[in-house]
Amino acid sequence: MTGAPADASLEPPLAGFGARRSLAAEALGTAFLLMIVVGSGIMGARLAGGNDAIALLGNTLATGAGLVVLIVVFGPISGAHFNPAVTLAFALKGEIGWRLALGYVAAQIAAGIAGVWIAHAMFAEPIWQVSTKLRDGPGQALAEFVATFGLVGAILATLRFRAEATPWIVGLYITSAYWFTASTSFANPAVTIARSLSDTFAGIAPSSAPAFVVAQIAGAASAVFAFQRLLAPRR
Repeated sequence: MTGAPADASLEPPLAGFGARRSLAAEALGTAFLLMIVVGSGIMGARLAGGNDAIALLGNTLATGAGLVVLIVVFGPISGAHFNPAVTLAFALKGEIGWRLALGYVAAQIAAGIAGVWIAHAMFAEPIWQVSTKLRDGPGQALAEFVATFGLVGAILATLRFRAEATPWIVGLYITSAYWFTASTSFANPAVTIARSLSDTFAGIAPSSAPAFVVAQIAGAASAVFAFQRLLAPRR
């Protein structure tokens, strides 16, 4: 790990906040992330008058901006993963223990679902929903592999060279990936699972979710393999 305890990077925790507070930070941050994604999707769809491009643009801007804020706030406490794929990447690199990593994943998934329900409540939607929005096909799975590979690679490279820029890099990458990937860049298994419980603009049908999750995990693992070699010091 590099940097001072005040760095708002996605590294494993640099300050002594302890496992409980780290898990709480992951849960709170992931819940807010899903509130942002689903809430802005609902707001965008309501205001766009049926224009999906405008709705997606609103969804994109809110998510990218929200990620920057969440990473700056929670980065020094938990590393601000909010994403099992990112946690997996750091566990594979040996920078977070597998026991804590499993705790992170459980917190991310549970809090993501809670965040979706809170977003529904804010917009007077039924709390319990199951998405009917199919996102099937090999192109969608490939898009999720590419989106997650790029996200993890961007994080690893930024931490190697410009750790202080990590919040901006992640926010900007996701803002871009919303538009250059066919899947609108979920790039996050916890987000995928949570969004399957929202039959709104941001939803994904439960039958489509497994392919997304497998592609995301494969993309994260592949990025660790590729970028460890790409970023290794010269011999």
